[in-house]
Amino acid sequence: MNNYFIPLRYYKVVAITVMFLFFGIVVSVHAAENAVIAPLATHSMLLDAQAIGNNSIAVGERGHILISDDNGTNWAQVEVPTRATLTSVFFIDSQNGWVAGHDQVILRSRDGGRSWEQVYENIDAQSPLLDIFFLDSDHGYAIGAYGQFLESFDGGSSWEGRWISEDDFHLNQMIAVGEQLFIAAEAGYAYRSDDGGQNWIQLNPDYMGSFFGIFATKDNGLLLLGLRGHLFRSDDGGDNWIQIETGSEASLTSALYLNDGTLVLTGLAGAILLSRDDGNSFALEQDPERKGFSKLVQAADGTIIAAGAFGVTKFTVVAAGDFDGN
Repeated sequence: MNNYFIPLRYYKVVAITVMFLFFGIVVSVHAAENAVIAPLATHSMLLDAQAIGNNSIAVGERGHILISDDNGTNWAQVEVPTRATLTSVFFIDSQNGWVAGHDQVILRSRDGGRSWEQVYENIDAQSPLLDIFFLDSDHGYAIGAYGQFLESFDGGSSWEGRWISEDDFHLNQMIAVGEQLFIAAEAGYAYRSDDGGQNWIQLNPDYMGSFFGIFATKDNGLLLLGLRGHLFRSDDGGDNWIQIETGSEASLTSALYLNDGTLVLTGLAGAILLSRDDGNSFALEQDPERKGFSKLVQAADGTIIAAGAFGVTKFTVVAAGDFDGN
């Protein structure tokens, strides 16, 4: 494996509360066991979240899946047929969703996240899945560590694996922008597909560290969120990239447009970056508790929900550029 993943691995060991955020560092419990219903599940490590209509879903360690039907005020843990760490959740509509994680576990829900069935696992691969993404109710992808790339054409009932690169770089996040697909990866790589995922072109921003996320701005730009506060922008579909100054050395993990048009990036060590020019420049805010953020989502009523090493909590914009955690 390349040398660029190792420093990040030890960085996360030092910050043990965020060890699960992106990679399969810790061996998960055998996926066949059911998750334990835990009274403090809302304070466990949660790695991804999504708002779906009036509901919100958060997923994380020990197979925890939490659902809220009141915009993040109250959360209920649902029964899940795995104790593997869950890293990603994706709903294509209010009823149909999938979750992926360690042991290459993939779960599917057809009732808005209230019940889940396991549709795939591959414990022997020893490479966690880090993101799951569906183009429609049938065609989806699950990507992860060491170049893992799975594809489904039947709503997740079956999965086929293949390689999109000769390298075994970790594939961290996939998005669709118009007719194109993009993947953020490690070692300074990103990938683009112009043909629905059949073939992939390697993109090369001028950086050798990991990219944990990729995000499309409203003016058709792309942002790559990286290690130690590195942020790159492209305005031509990834052919060329410029670095955006962030003023932070915290790894960036998540991006979200608020209802008022503000673009918010979050990261480890409480990093919060705000942009009011569609991601061309950012102002750095700092969470006073230095929370390790993994995902921000906005609920139907405008409430901001944060998930991370601290669990799940509500955030409120109290003034321009100011954030308070409740």
